[in-house]
Amino acid sequence: MASVTFDKASRIYPGNPVPAVDKLDLVVNDGEFLVLVGPSGCGKSTSLRMLAGLEEIDTGRILIGDRDVTNVAPKDRDIAMVFQSYALYPHMTVAENMGFALKIAGVSKEDRDKRVREAAKLLDLEPYLERKPKALSGGQRQRVAMGRAIVREPQVFLMDEPLSNLDAKLRVSTRTQIAALQRRLGITTVYVTHDQIEAMTMGDRVAVLKDGLLQQVDSPRNLYDKPGNAFVAGFIGSPAMNLLEVPVSDGKAHVGHLDIAVPASAGNSVIVGVRPEGWEPASEGFEVNVEVVEELGSDAFVYGKPADSNVKFANASDEGAQVIVRWDPKNPPKAGQQIKVKAIPTAIHLFHAQTGLRLN
Repeated sequence: MASVTFDKASRIYPGNPVPAVDKLDLVVNDGEFLVLVGPSGCGKSTSLRMLAGLEEIDTGRILIGDRDVTNVAPKDRDIAMVFQSYALYPHMTVAENMGFALKIAGVSKEDRDKRVREAAKLLDLEPYLERKPKALSGGQRQRVAMGRAIVREPQVFLMDEPLSNLDAKLRVSTRTQIAALQRRLGITTVYVTHDQIEAMTMGDRVAVLKDGLLQQVDSPRNLYDKPGNAFVAGFIGSPAMNLLEVPVSDGKAHVGHLDIAVPASAGNSVIVGVRPEGWEPASEGFEVNVEVVEELGSDAFVYGKPADSNVKFANASDEGAQVIVRWDPKNPPKAGQQIKVKAIPTAIHLFHAQTGLRLN
Protein backbone atom coordinates (compact mmCIF):
# COMPACT_ATOMS: atom_id res chain seq x y z
CA MET A 1 0.00 0.00 0.00
CA ALA A 2 1.07 3.58 -0.58
CA SER A 3 -0.09 7.16 -0.65
CA VAL A 4 -0.67 9.08 -3.91
CA THR A 5 0.47 12.67 -4.47
CA PHE A 6 -0.50 15.00 -7.29
CA ASP A 7 2.11 17.77 -7.14
CA LYS A 8 0.86 20.68 -9.27
CA ALA A 9 0.08 18.17 -12.03
CA SER A 10 -1.37 19.62 -15.25
CA ARG A 11 -2.59 18.18 -18.53
CA ILE A 12 -2.99 20.43 -21.58
CA TYR A 13 -4.37 18.85 -24.75
CA PRO A 14 -2.96 20.06 -28.09
CA GLY A 15 -5.06 22.79 -29.68
CA ASN A 16 -6.73 23.74 -26.41
CA PRO A 17 -5.01 26.49 -24.39
CA VAL A 18 -7.16 25.79 -21.32
CA PRO A 19 -5.72 22.91 -19.21
CA ALA A 20 -7.95 19.86 -18.82
CA VAL A 21 -6.35 19.51 -15.36
CA ASP A 22 -4.79 22.66 -13.94
CA LYS A 23 -2.02 22.43 -11.29
CA LEU A 24 -3.75 19.71 -9.28
CA ASP A 25 -2.40 19.56 -5.71
CA LEU A 26 -3.88 16.57 -3.91
CA VAL A 27 -2.66 13.91 -1.47
CA VAL A 28 -4.45 10.56 -1.11
CA ASN A 29 -3.43 8.98 2.17
CA ASP A 30 -2.27 5.38 2.51
CA GLY A 31 -5.34 3.13 2.62
CA GLU A 32 -7.78 5.97 1.93
CA PHE A 33 -10.82 5.80 -0.36
CA LEU A 34 -10.83 9.13 -2.19
CA VAL A 35 -13.54 10.05 -4.70
CA LEU A 36 -13.04 12.52 -7.55
CA VAL A 37 -16.39 14.05 -8.47
CA GLY A 38 -17.61 16.82 -10.73
CA PRO A 39 -19.67 17.54 -13.84
CA SER A 40 -18.79 16.17 -17.27
CA GLY A 41 -15.56 17.70 -18.59
CA CYS A 42 -14.23 18.77 -15.18
CA GLY A 43 -11.01 16.74 -15.49
CA LYS A 44 -11.72 13.90 -13.06
CA SER A 45 -11.16 11.02 -15.51
CA THR A 46 -8.13 12.81 -16.98
CA SER A 47 -6.65 13.06 -13.48
CA LEU A 48 -7.18 9.32 -12.98
CA ARG A 49 -5.63 8.51 -16.35
CA MET A 50 -2.63 10.71 -15.50
CA LEU A 51 -2.15 8.65 -12.34
CA ALA A 52 -2.48 5.45 -14.38
CA GLY A 53 0.08 6.64 -16.92
CA LEU A 54 -2.46 6.69 -19.76
CA GLU A 55 -2.18 10.49 -20.14
CA GLU A 56 0.99 12.55 -20.31
CA ILE A 57 1.71 15.09 -17.57
CA ASP A 58 2.68 18.45 -19.08
CA THR A 59 3.81 20.11 -15.85
CA GLY A 60 4.17 18.96 -12.25
CA ARG A 61 4.56 15.37 -11.12
CA ILE A 62 2.79 12.38 -9.58
CA LEU A 63 4.14 10.20 -6.78
CA ILE A 64 3.03 6.77 -5.55
CA GLY A 65 4.48 6.49 -2.08
CA ASP A 66 7.90 8.16 -2.29
CA ARG A 67 8.43 7.11 -5.92
CA ASP A 68 8.06 9.68 -8.71
CA VAL A 69 6.08 7.85 -11.41
CA THR A 70 5.58 10.83 -13.74
CA ASN A 71 7.57 9.16 -16.54
CA VAL A 72 7.11 5.52 -15.49
CA ALA A 73 5.27 3.16 -17.87
CA PRO A 74 1.74 2.16 -16.75
CA LYS A 75 2.72 -1.51 -16.30
CA ASP A 76 5.48 -0.53 -13.86
CA ARG A 77 3.36 1.68 -11.58
CA ASP A 78 1.90 -1.17 -9.48
CA ILE A 79 -1.69 -0.03 -9.97
CA ALA A 80 -4.85 -1.87 -11.01
CA MET A 81 -7.69 -0.18 -12.86
CA VAL A 82 -11.40 -0.94 -13.09
CA PHE A 83 -13.12 0.70 -16.07
CA GLN A 84 -16.68 1.71 -16.84
CA SER A 85 -16.89 -1.15 -19.36
CA TYR A 86 -16.17 -4.56 -17.85
CA ALA A 87 -13.75 -5.46 -20.70
CA LEU A 88 -13.94 -9.20 -19.96
CA TYR A 89 -12.66 -11.80 -22.42
CA PRO A 90 -15.83 -13.55 -23.68
CA HIS A 91 -14.09 -16.84 -24.53
CA MET A 92 -12.57 -17.21 -21.02
CA THR A 93 -14.22 -18.41 -17.83
CA VAL A 94 -14.52 -16.15 -14.78
CA ALA A 95 -11.46 -17.81 -13.21
CA GLU A 96 -9.44 -17.39 -16.40
CA ASN A 97 -10.47 -13.74 -16.72
CA MET A 98 -9.47 -13.00 -13.14
CA GLY A 99 -6.12 -14.79 -13.41
CA PHE A 100 -5.11 -13.68 -16.92
CA ALA A 101 -2.95 -10.73 -15.85
CA LEU A 102 -1.11 -13.01 -13.41
CA LYS A 103 -0.55 -15.57 -16.17
CA ILE A 104 0.99 -12.90 -18.40
CA ALA A 105 3.18 -11.79 -15.48
CA GLY A 106 4.56 -15.34 -15.16
CA VAL A 107 2.92 -16.20 -11.83
CA SER A 108 2.77 -19.95 -11.24
CA LYS A 109 -0.53 -21.77 -11.81
CA GLU A 110 -0.74 -22.83 -8.17
CA ASP A 111 -0.29 -19.23 -6.94
CA ARG A 112 -2.73 -17.94 -9.59
CA ASP A 113 -5.42 -20.38 -8.54
CA LYS A 114 -4.94 -19.50 -4.89
CA ARG A 115 -5.29 -15.77 -5.49
CA VAL A 116 -8.30 -16.23 -7.77
CA ARG A 117 -10.08 -18.39 -5.18
CA GLU A 118 -9.37 -15.85 -2.42
CA ALA A 119 -10.72 -12.98 -4.53
CA ALA A 120 -13.75 -15.03 -5.60
CA LYS A 121 -14.56 -15.71 -1.94
CA LEU A 122 -14.34 -12.00 -1.12
CA LEU A 123 -16.66 -11.13 -4.02
CA ASP A 124 -19.13 -14.05 -3.66
CA LEU A 125 -18.08 -15.35 -7.09
CA GLU A 126 -17.14 -18.91 -6.09
CA PRO A 127 -20.21 -20.53 -7.74
CA TYR A 128 -19.48 -18.77 -11.04
CA LEU A 129 -15.77 -19.48 -11.57
CA GLU A 130 -16.39 -21.87 -14.48
CA ARG A 131 -18.99 -19.70 -16.19
CA LYS A 132 -18.27 -17.40 -19.10
CA PRO A 133 -19.22 -13.67 -19.00
CA LYS A 134 -22.33 -14.11 -21.20
CA ALA A 135 -23.85 -16.29 -18.44
CA LEU A 136 -23.46 -13.56 -15.80
CA SER A 137 -25.58 -10.57 -14.78
CA GLY A 138 -24.24 -7.02 -15.01
CA GLY A 139 -23.45 -6.91 -11.31
CA GLN A 140 -21.62 -10.23 -11.45
CA ARG A 141 -19.55 -9.07 -14.43
CA GLN A 142 -18.60 -5.93 -12.53
CA ARG A 143 -17.48 -8.07 -9.59
CA VAL A 144 -15.33 -10.15 -11.96
CA ALA A 145 -13.69 -6.93 -13.18
CA MET A 146 -13.07 -6.03 -9.53
CA GLY A 147 -11.65 -9.50 -8.88
CA ARG A 148 -9.26 -9.15 -11.79
CA ALA A 149 -7.87 -6.00 -10.11
CA ILE A 150 -7.78 -7.54 -6.61
CA VAL A 151 -5.74 -10.63 -7.57
CA ARG A 152 -2.89 -8.39 -8.73
CA GLU A 153 -2.48 -7.11 -5.13
CA PRO A 154 -1.54 -3.60 -6.30
CA GLN A 155 -0.49 -0.59 -4.25
CA VAL A 156 -3.35 1.51 -5.64
CA PHE A 157 -6.81 0.78 -7.08
CA LEU A 158 -8.12 3.16 -9.76
CA MET A 159 -11.84 3.03 -10.59
CA ASP A 160 -13.34 5.03 -13.45
CA GLU A 161 -17.14 5.16 -13.06
CA PRO A 162 -17.38 1.37 -12.60
CA LEU A 163 -21.10 1.40 -11.76
CA SER A 164 -22.38 3.46 -14.70
CA ASN A 165 -23.61 0.43 -16.65
CA LEU A 166 -25.70 -0.97 -13.79
CA ASP A 167 -29.38 -0.28 -13.15
CA ALA A 168 -30.28 2.04 -10.27
CA LYS A 169 -31.10 -0.63 -7.66
CA LEU A 170 -28.03 -2.73 -8.44
CA ARG A 171 -25.86 0.39 -8.36
CA VAL A 172 -26.92 1.08 -4.76
CA SER A 173 -26.10 -2.43 -3.54
CA THR A 174 -22.84 -2.67 -5.51
CA ARG A 175 -21.47 0.63 -4.24
CA THR A 176 -21.89 -0.53 -0.63
CA GLN A 177 -20.10 -3.78 -1.52
CA ILE A 178 -17.19 -1.90 -3.12
CA ALA A 179 -16.84 0.47 -0.15
CA ALA A 180 -16.93 -2.44 2.34
CA LEU A 181 -14.44 -4.43 0.26
CA GLN A 182 -12.00 -1.53 0.07
CA ARG A 183 -12.09 -1.06 3.83
CA ARG A 184 -11.44 -4.77 4.31
CA LEU A 185 -8.50 -4.80 1.92
CA GLY A 186 -7.12 -1.42 3.04
CA ILE A 187 -5.75 -0.60 -0.42
CA THR A 188 -5.46 3.06 -1.41
CA THR A 189 -8.28 3.76 -3.87
CA VAL A 190 -9.03 6.66 -6.21
CA TYR A 191 -12.59 6.47 -7.54
CA VAL A 192 -14.09 8.69 -10.26
CA THR A 193 -17.81 9.40 -10.58
CA HIS A 194 -20.15 12.14 -11.76
CA ASP A 195 -22.77 10.97 -9.25
CA GLN A 196 -22.44 13.04 -6.09
CA ILE A 197 -24.63 10.62 -4.10
CA GLU A 198 -22.16 7.86 -4.97
CA ALA A 199 -19.32 10.14 -3.89
CA MET A 200 -20.93 11.05 -0.58
CA THR A 201 -21.80 7.47 0.39
CA MET A 202 -18.51 5.81 -0.58
CA GLY A 203 -15.59 8.14 0.02
CA ASP A 204 -13.52 8.75 3.13
CA ARG A 205 -12.89 12.11 1.47
CA VAL A 206 -14.31 13.70 -1.67
CA ALA A 207 -12.47 16.01 -4.07
CA VAL A 208 -14.74 18.26 -6.15
CA LEU A 209 -13.41 19.47 -9.52
CA LYS A 210 -14.70 22.07 -11.97
CA ASP A 211 -13.07 23.10 -15.27
CA GLY A 212 -9.86 21.27 -14.34
CA LEU A 213 -9.52 23.07 -11.00
CA LEU A 214 -9.81 21.49 -7.56
CA GLN A 215 -12.61 23.32 -5.75
CA GLN A 216 -12.57 21.59 -2.36
CA VAL A 217 -11.45 18.32 -0.81
CA ASP A 218 -12.97 17.26 2.49
CA SER A 219 -15.05 14.65 4.27
CA PRO A 220 -18.57 14.15 2.85
CA ARG A 221 -20.06 15.66 6.01
CA ASN A 222 -17.96 18.84 5.83
CA LEU A 223 -18.64 19.26 2.11
CA TYR A 224 -22.35 19.17 2.88
CA ASP A 225 -22.26 21.37 6.00
CA LYS A 226 -19.54 23.85 5.00
CA PRO A 227 -19.12 24.06 1.21
CA GLY A 228 -16.19 26.34 0.37
CA ASN A 229 -17.89 28.08 -2.54
CA ALA A 230 -21.21 28.37 -4.33
CA PHE A 231 -20.31 25.73 -6.92
CA VAL A 232 -19.61 23.05 -4.31
CA ALA A 233 -22.75 24.10 -2.42
CA GLY A 234 -24.91 23.64 -5.51
CA PHE A 235 -23.24 20.43 -6.67
CA ILE A 236 -23.19 18.49 -3.40
CA GLY A 237 -26.57 17.44 -2.05
CA SER A 238 -29.73 15.96 -3.56
CA PRO A 239 -32.04 17.76 -4.05
CA ALA A 240 -29.61 20.62 -4.63
CA MET A 241 -29.10 23.60 -2.33
CA ASN A 242 -31.16 26.68 -3.13
CA LEU A 243 -28.78 29.44 -4.29
CA LEU A 244 -30.46 32.83 -4.51
CA GLU A 245 -28.78 36.10 -5.42
CA VAL A 246 -30.44 38.82 -3.37
CA PRO A 247 -29.87 42.56 -2.83
CA VAL A 248 -28.13 43.85 0.30
CA SER A 249 -28.89 47.10 2.13
CA ASP A 250 -28.18 48.25 5.68
CA GLY A 251 -26.07 45.14 6.23
CA LYS A 252 -28.92 42.76 5.49
CA ALA A 253 -29.85 40.51 2.60
CA HIS A 254 -33.53 40.80 1.69
CA VAL A 255 -35.06 37.46 0.69
CA GLY A 256 -38.65 38.42 0.12
CA HIS A 257 -39.90 39.41 3.58
CA LEU A 258 -36.88 37.81 5.25
CA ASP A 259 -33.92 39.93 6.39
CA ILE A 260 -30.61 38.10 6.87
CA ALA A 261 -27.58 39.79 8.43
CA VAL A 262 -24.51 39.60 6.14
CA PRO A 263 -20.83 40.60 6.55
CA ALA A 264 -19.69 44.02 5.31
CA SER A 265 -17.54 42.29 2.68
CA ALA A 266 -20.67 41.04 0.87
CA GLY A 267 -21.13 44.19 -1.24
CA ASN A 268 -24.43 45.20 -2.85
CA SER A 269 -25.67 41.66 -3.34
CA VAL A 270 -24.99 38.25 -1.90
CA ILE A 271 -25.70 34.61 -2.72
CA VAL A 272 -27.85 33.07 -0.01
CA GLY A 273 -27.75 29.26 0.13
CA VAL A 274 -30.39 27.21 1.94
CA ARG A 275 -30.80 23.45 1.58
CA PRO A 276 -34.35 22.12 1.08
CA GLU A 277 -34.48 20.95 4.70
CA GLY A 278 -33.28 24.40 5.87
CA TRP A 279 -36.68 26.01 5.29
CA GLU A 280 -39.62 25.84 7.68
CA PRO A 281 -43.22 27.02 7.26
CA ALA A 282 -43.95 30.56 8.48
CA SER A 283 -46.94 32.87 8.69
CA GLU A 284 -44.78 35.68 7.26
CA GLY A 285 -41.68 35.02 5.22
CA PHE A 286 -40.31 34.12 1.81
CA GLU A 287 -43.19 33.46 -0.58
CA VAL A 288 -42.90 30.63 -3.13
CA ASN A 289 -45.39 29.90 -5.90
CA VAL A 290 -45.72 26.10 -6.01
CA GLU A 291 -45.21 24.48 -9.43
CA VAL A 292 -44.52 20.79 -8.68
CA VAL A 293 -44.72 18.60 -5.57
CA GLU A 294 -42.68 15.38 -5.39
CA GLU A 295 -44.28 12.97 -2.91
CA LEU A 296 -41.75 10.27 -1.97
CA GLY A 297 -43.55 8.66 0.95
CA SER A 298 -41.13 9.54 3.73
CA ASP A 299 -40.53 13.01 2.27
CA ALA A 300 -42.21 15.59 0.07
CA PHE A 301 -40.31 18.21 -1.93
CA VAL A 302 -41.98 21.38 -3.16
CA TYR A 303 -40.58 23.03 -6.30
CA GLY A 304 -41.57 26.59 -7.18
CA LYS A 305 -40.59 30.13 -8.13
CA PRO A 306 -40.06 33.14 -5.80
CA ALA A 307 -43.06 35.47 -5.64
CA ASP A 308 -40.62 38.40 -5.18
CA SER A 309 -39.17 39.39 -8.58
CA ASN A 310 -36.12 40.96 -6.88
CA VAL A 311 -34.89 37.51 -5.86
CA LYS A 312 -32.82 35.91 -8.64
CA PHE A 313 -31.22 32.51 -8.93
CA ALA A 314 -27.45 32.64 -8.56
CA ASN A 315 -27.06 30.88 -11.91
CA ALA A 316 -28.87 33.39 -14.12
CA SER A 317 -28.56 31.12 -17.17
CA ASP A 318 -30.56 28.37 -15.50
CA GLU A 319 -34.06 29.27 -16.65
CA GLY A 320 -35.48 26.10 -15.16
CA ALA A 321 -34.12 26.81 -11.67
CA GLN A 322 -36.64 26.43 -8.88
CA VAL A 323 -36.78 26.95 -5.13
CA ILE A 324 -36.87 23.55 -3.42
CA VAL A 325 -38.44 23.09 0.01
CA ARG A 326 -38.76 19.87 2.01
CA TRP A 327 -42.32 19.67 3.32
CA ASP A 328 -44.42 17.54 5.66
CA PRO A 329 -45.21 14.48 3.48
CA LYS A 330 -48.59 14.04 5.20
CA ASN A 331 -49.78 17.53 4.29
CA PRO A 332 -48.13 18.74 1.07
CA PRO A 333 -49.40 21.81 -0.78
CA LYS A 334 -50.90 21.60 -4.27
CA ALA A 335 -49.47 22.97 -7.50
CA GLY A 336 -50.69 26.53 -8.00
CA GLN A 337 -50.77 27.35 -4.30
CA GLN A 338 -48.41 29.75 -2.55
CA ILE A 339 -46.39 28.79 0.53
CA LYS A 340 -44.49 30.98 2.99
CA VAL A 341 -41.25 29.81 4.53
CA LYS A 342 -38.38 31.14 6.61
CA ALA A 343 -34.80 29.94 6.74
CA ILE A 344 -33.55 28.24 9.90
CA PRO A 345 -30.70 30.56 11.03
CA THR A 346 -28.16 27.73 11.39
CA ALA A 347 -28.99 26.48 7.87
CA ILE A 348 -28.05 29.69 6.03
CA HIS A 349 -24.92 29.74 3.83
CA LEU A 350 -23.61 33.02 2.43
CA PHE A 351 -21.38 33.34 -0.64
CA HIS A 352 -19.81 36.34 -2.37
CA ALA A 353 -21.90 37.26 -5.44
CA GLN A 354 -18.83 37.77 -7.69
CA THR A 355 -16.23 35.26 -6.48
CA GLY A 356 -18.64 32.63 -5.13
CA LEU A 357 -16.45 32.16 -2.04
CA ARG A 358 -17.98 31.38 1.33
CA LEU A 359 -18.59 34.37 3.60
CA ASN A 360 -19.85 32.71 6.81
